[in-house]
Amino acid sequence: MLDMLASHLDQIAAYAPVWGFALIFFFMAVESSFIPFPSEIVMIPAGFMAARGELTFHAAYPDLCVSILVGLAGSLAGAYVNYFLSLWLGEPFLRRHGKWFFLKPAALDRAVELFNRYGNLATFVCRLLPAIRQLISIPAGIAKMPLGSFTFFTGLGAGIWTAILAAVGFWLGRTAGDISYAELVHRGKAFIDGNLIWVLTAVAMLVVVHVLVSKFVMKGK
Repeated sequence: MLDMLASHLDQIAAYAPVWGFALIFFFMAVESSFIPFPSEIVMIPAGFMAARGELTFHAAYPDLCVSILVGLAGSLAGAYVNYFLSLWLGEPFLRRHGKWFFLKPAALDRAVELFNRYGNLATFVCRLLPAIRQLISIPAGIAKMPLGSFTFFTGLGAGIWTAILAAVGFWLGRTAGDISYAELVHRGKAFIDGNLIWVLTAVAMLVVVHVLVSKFVMKGK
């Protein structure tokens, strides 16, 4: 899928100066919903075009910041689709008709297992993990997780992931020469895959701090 979608980026990029932010929002919402769609296709080119002044403001850092914020907003919109559908439809319906939502039983089982074991932290951490980050919103809806908590933890995880992708694209935009968007996506994805362990290590440290602070607060009056 990555190769097929990347091959169309050159045509889509022509609309970036006018429709760039709207396209980022739309495709990140799709990526965060039931529909399988790689976020690397969206945010790496967004950071790349921001670095080269090819987005709406034609200024690198304003375009980068707005791209990240719009990407985050799109991710939240797609996550809300999963959350509210799961809240309204319930687990039995999703297990019976999940194939119409591109939802495999094994993937649903894994998402439910992670959420039941780790709760709010799963909503945050899983937004940084391939293959599971879109699905973790489903058990949150099934479990009727408070909307405020869902928004906070989803936004935190999605914001970090969106910023990482955009920053990698921005770095390539400043350092790479003339490359196709397909090559850009592959180089960016390879860089992220090769350094994902450092991202997860930083996330693990955040989780430890969160747990320690929570225990300290709970022990107090």
